[in-house]
Amino acid sequence: MVAGEASSDQLAAHLIGALKQHLPDAKFYGIGGPKMQREGFESLWPAETLAVRGYAEVLRHYRAITRMRRQLLRRLLKDRPDVFIGVDGSDFNLWLEKRLKRSGIPTIHFVSPSIWAWRKNRMDKIIQSVSHILALYPFEPELYEGTAVKCSYVGHPLADVIPLEIDQMAVRERLGVAADRPVIALLPGSRQSELHFMAET
Repeated sequence: MVAGEASSDQLAAHLIGALKQHLPDAKFYGIGGPKMQREGFESLWPAETLAVRGYAEVLRHYRAITRMRRQLLRRLLKDRPDVFIGVDGSDFNLWLEKRLKRSGIPTIHFVSPSIWAWRKNRMDKIIQSVSHILALYPFEPELYEGTAVKCSYVGHPLADVIPLEIDQMAVRERLGVAADRPVIALLPGSRQSELHFMAET
């Protein structure tokens, strides 16, 4: 498995926990964060290495990232795991998945690349790289109909964590926000670098 961002770490940890209920002897390793590791995942490299944003930051870390990806590929081709699961991170994972699938290792991509919103030319790359997509949104399987890629709608794991209805007043009290004060959410994303660039640290 490869999950290189905090959001992917959370998704993957939930998936590992669910898989362990059906496959208690399964072993999970690759690149992952602390939540995955708490589920017994063996991370061969720190997940933060992949949590880069923007062209400048990617270029600064390009050599390290590509070296790590090649080393992981060699390890996976040698070990021949039953399946490889790439969690989001399409630019990193599709490259890996293409080579693993070509070698006969089934590849699952958890979180469909957003071909419905942008970069529709990715479909050919996905078909070459992925055996099965696990989709978060119910409309996504239809996008893969007629292709060689199977796609299953699995829903978003946070639906099991966040209640359907939230007691807003209780949250305000816990945060110390008055009932008549407006609340604005700033959601910079899951990369540490986004927090660094958008807020004082």
